[in-house]
Amino acid sequence: MSASTSPARDILRSPTPVLSVSPVVVPAPGRAVDLEVRVSAPVTGGDLPVVLLSHGHGYSNNLSSLNGYAPLAHFWAAHGFVVVQPTHLSSRTLNLDPATAPGAPLHWRSRAEDMTRVLDGFDAIEAAVPQLRGRADRSSVAVAGHSMGGHTASLLMGARLTDPDDGKEVDLTEPRIKAGVLLAAPGRGGDALTPSTAENLPFFLTTDFSGMTTPALVVAGDKDASAHLTVRGPKWHADPYTLAPGPKSLLTLFDAEHGLGGISGYDVAETTDENPARVAAVGRLTWAYLRSRFHPGDSAWQEACDALAAGPDPLGRVESK
Repeated sequence: MSASTSPARDILRSPTPVLSVSPVVVPAPGRAVDLEVRVSAPVTGGDLPVVLLSHGHGYSNNLSSLNGYAPLAHFWAAHGFVVVQPTHLSSRTLNLDPATAPGAPLHWRSRAEDMTRVLDGFDAIEAAVPQLRGRADRSSVAVAGHSMGGHTASLLMGARLTDPDDGKEVDLTEPRIKAGVLLAAPGRGGDALTPSTAENLPFFLTTDFSGMTTPALVVAGDKDASAHLTVRGPKWHADPYTLAPGPKSLLTLFDAEHGLGGISGYDVAETTDENPARVAAVGRLTWAYLRSRFHPGDSAWQEACDALAAGPDPLGRVESK
């Protein structure tokens, strides 16, 4: 099929208006507060794959919540996905007292459990958003996450750790998730961590990617040193690719830091590497990867990789295994 008649290219040229509804409450008995999500979807179309998008733990008061990551959520929804964004218990918008909130401050376990709650409670989501009823393909589910959200996504795809509180191995794999996107996600533990991370966030110490078998695209910036977390520099964020079994792909973005150009929101002041072209590339490439995963034989991913490599000054490179 020629590029001029590619369905992927046609979809990219003709984005659909997006419906976004929040807050939608998902049943969550026993949770410290109600689980609230934002649901974004194209206003037309059916058999829409679902992306569960997990926010990071940044400095802003509101972006680390269902209100963040609009550049990605809107793009994915405008091009054929249902995007569900929870507000995790780690969000500053909830302002939970660490002394009375088990798992604080990052709530690594409940973050993953939130995504399982979303899938279990999808009937409630459709009831709250009647324009969505019957249009989502619940057999085609992906998870995506940035930074701490990437850690959440990796656990849902099969990464393991040992709970520092009881010494038991934790398996939070969600079999309904068929693909994933890890954006500037944390890497391995052990001697890769800074002493302060090992002491204050001990759940990172035992991260093991050897069981993360779900197909995934790992996105890492080659200038993302994350010196407050790791002594390994930018290569640490490629660990979910290098240490996990295939099929995996790695998108390395040139000159990108932890914000990957500003994916957490439009015009975010805390972005250290603001670059609208980079954000647009992340949106297109992640969309293309997921589209081709859920539509076998679709050319979107190959076209996106070819476009990335073209020209004298590429924004990054892709490798796969």
